[in-house]
Amino acid sequence: MSPLIRTRPRIVLSALLAVLLPAGTTACTAEQSSAPRAPRTQISVGTPFTPYDIRPLLKPRKKYIGVAIDGVSRSIAPVAAFNRGIGKKVNMVTIYAAVSDHFDSRGARRIWRAGAIPLIMWEPFSPSLATIARGAIDDHLRQFATAVRALNIPVAISFGHEMNGFWYPWGTRKNSPADFVRAWRHIHRIFSETGTTNVIWVWNPNVINPVPRVALRPYYPGDSYVDWIGLIGYYTLTGAHTFTTLFGPTMRQVRRFSDKPFIITETASQPGPRRVRDVADLLKGVASSRDVIGFIWFNYRKRADWRLPARSPELLTFRRYVAADIFGFDPTRS
Repeated sequence: MSPLIRTRPRIVLSALLAVLLPAGTTACTAEQSSAPRAPRTQISVGTPFTPYDIRPLLKPRKKYIGVAIDGVSRSIAPVAAFNRGIGKKVNMVTIYAAVSDHFDSRGARRIWRAGAIPLIMWEPFSPSLATIARGAIDDHLRQFATAVRALNIPVAISFGHEMNGFWYPWGTRKNSPADFVRAWRHIHRIFSETGTTNVIWVWNPNVINPVPRVALRPYYPGDSYVDWIGLIGYYTLTGAHTFTTLFGPTMRQVRRFSDKPFIITETASQPGPRRVRDVADLLKGVASSRDVIGFIWFNYRKRADWRLPARSPELLTFRRYVAADIFGFDPTRS
């Protein structure tokens, strides 16, 4: 989330065998430049394996409703409480993780069993994009990809979100668009080499409003590397406050080089006198936009309190609009 709006090798036998060995889930800190090996559990090499087919999930007939919410790394309870508040089950849940972390297969499985797709916001705090592209952490990336493959549920991954902004280490102050594209394609290739086909790849810029001079196309890896175009944008007291003005300029620019579906991966409204109208505007905008397949509400307190308070007018408005049939479906049955 932008501080501007947060007022917050070829495949050989050894590699083939590695595909059949799930990795553990012990996390490392976000500042490590490489990750230690996670423990592995031996399974039978002869075990049949049918990769999960994610294609029905890429362009669903109904809309995704998602939430990013504190505590989900430990328990599904916060998601269940949010579901009760909005009167409908979310079908996408965000996990924030550093690139140096091991894949949290337990947390991802917990989310899937609750009827939602885990979306990993994969943050390259360390090492740098250039270091990743050079192959310095390939062993860790293969291990991560192997663990995702072994879990064999749909996992959405957004690498280096808001790369067009200056507020993250992987952003415009320390990196070129070419650095980002090389790192993205390198990671994607490793997932392909390990046979990890159950990933939905989400390319995820910030809306261009605060950085209008940063062109998006140079940061785009290409349609063969991307499934969804993610958008991050917030309704604030002093910024754009309609769906058209907040997301429209970015969508129009993206449509010059890609026709992939849009999904709003972070959004919320800053508390204030316009909040009820913001919530209604967001949900009406998503419902009426054929190109937008859903949204994720950022239900955190980060420099501003983006959460939807219980029994508040904004929560009741949210609940009323998401009751529409266009919102929500069970991806585990798709």
